[in-house]
Amino acid sequence: MLWTAGAGVAATEIRTSAQHGTEPKFQADANSGRVVGICIDIMRAVERLDPGLKFTGDQVWQPLPRIYSAMDRGMQDASCGLSHSPERDKKYQFVGPPLFSIRYYLVARSDDAATINNWDDLRNLGKDSVVLANRGFAGATILESLGGIQVDAGATDPKLNLQKLLAHRGRFFFHRSPGLQAVLERSGVVGKVKILPTVMTTSQLYFVMGRQVAPALVERLRTTLQALEKSGELERIAKSWE
Repeated sequence: MLWTAGAGVAATEIRTSAQHGTEPKFQADANSGRVVGICIDIMRAVERLDPGLKFTGDQVWQPLPRIYSAMDRGMQDASCGLSHSPERDKKYQFVGPPLFSIRYYLVARSDDAATINNWDDLRNLGKDSVVLANRGFAGATILESLGGIQVDAGATDPKLNLQKLLAHRGRFFFHRSPGLQAVLERSGVVGKVKILPTVMTTSQLYFVMGRQVAPALVERLRTTLQALEKSGELERIAKSWE
């Protein structure tokens, strides 16, 4: 049976934040300016199913390094929509089931004739084919783990990497979808760059909680997410943002 809050009983807070540069996981609503997105919808669905849980801080924007720091220091309990990595697996608690999946693509300048069907095609282009990625994000970790690929993860924002791409400071930009087209539009580069058609890799995203969070709360969130998955609500939310 799912948890319910009795009358007059304060809800258990789960402190979180909105992650910069991750549309449509988190994005600013064009009319109200409030943070909306896949993760916000999932948090509200959790609260509806278990009224004894309340996410706080989801309207506060933070870059990913600051989110890590806050969880490490026990100042934040959870972050929505992170993928597994060896470092994260050691430091945090992943709360299944997966929330949604993402697909990674390469973005090139519009006049680039390169055809990339797999990682070997990318490697075979040589050392001048630098791939830009966002520092601290999973995409950079994926590229660096492959070997034989020249990676520049010096910038933390997709818009900066797209500017570097147009300035010929890299040949490709590695980023994920859903949300990639919105990033191109927001950055003002539509028509100047193109998304190559090959899906280079996929990844599943999860709620991640700090090690300081009590096991009972972790299990409570897991139980609620499992119910949302079983009902099809997680899939419905993700598809609504495609």
